[in-house]
Amino acid sequence: QVQLVESGGGLVQAGGSLRLSCAASGRTDSTYSMGWFRQAPGKEREFVAAISTSGAITKHADSVKGRFTVSRDNAKNTVYLQMNSLKPEDTAIYYCAAATSIRTIIAGTSQYWGQGTQVTVSS
Repeated sequence: QVQLVESGGGLVQAGGSLRLSCAASGRTDSTYSMGWFRQAPGKEREFVAAISTSGAITKHADSVKGRFTVSRDNAKNTVYLQMNSLKPEDTAIYYCAAATSIRTIIAGTSQYWGQGTQVTVSS
């Protein structure tokens, strides 16, 4: 079992920045790809970003490319999502996910999910 806990969400004005963190615990001796999804009210959950176990491979959704950056610190078992130039349409609950492959992350079929952290961007 792997437990994921997100933090760092909050209220920010358009154009501002936030950094989300996702701390993993439990069976983290295995190597997991990690990623971020988001779900806005009334909308389906959508892929945001993913990162491979080593951090060598990253993927970002087109809607966040150039604004969001995923990274990880394996010594701390933590993955981050740096969000810059935030827009009101970025408002959503952001979820962390872990899986054995980055493809599984991107497909949204990860076995492990966090509880989510709310990000609200005001105009």
